[in-house]
Amino acid sequence: MKKITLLSFALLLTASFFMFSCGSDAKKEVKEQSGEELVNQLWTILQNSDTAAADSFITEGFQAVHEDGANNKEQELALIAGLNIDTYSIANLVSTQNNNVIVTTYMVSVEETIEGERLSKAPAARMSVFVEEDGAWKWISHANLKPLEQVSDTTAVVETDSIQ
Repeated sequence: MKKITLLSFALLLTASFFMFSCGSDAKKEVKEQSGEELVNQLWTILQNSDTAAADSFITEGFQAVHEDGANNKEQELALIAGLNIDTYSIANLVSTQNNNVIVTTYMVSVEETIEGERLSKAPAARMSVFVEEDGAWKWISHANLKPLEQVSDTTAVVETDSIQ
């Protein structure tokens, strides 16, 4: 009886080992997702104005900068809801990864209308940053480096969260 109990315990330990090692392989696959895949996922969300997918893809603490100023998560979701992207193409994508952060820079040509205004489809630089949280990649930062067409004479007021 002792041998059967000992054998059962050994089998249980072995099964547990394989079960947990398979789970870690799934997490490893998430970590190996490329910057190109994440940028394509992002632009599919943007083209579809899919705010539900965007809400789950954007992490808390998100920041974006566009030619008209900075956005937090809620402001970016509002911008995404109003997007009207016909087509886009991505070129010169460069991706680097450091632990759980992927930084991508690329050129994008996009035919889009924002707030009723048709924008130039000339290629413009972008930077998108992704962070892995709880086994999933999230969008944490974005820079739209399209040059300003007209520089304002007004001074911008910057609001920051104070650190206590």
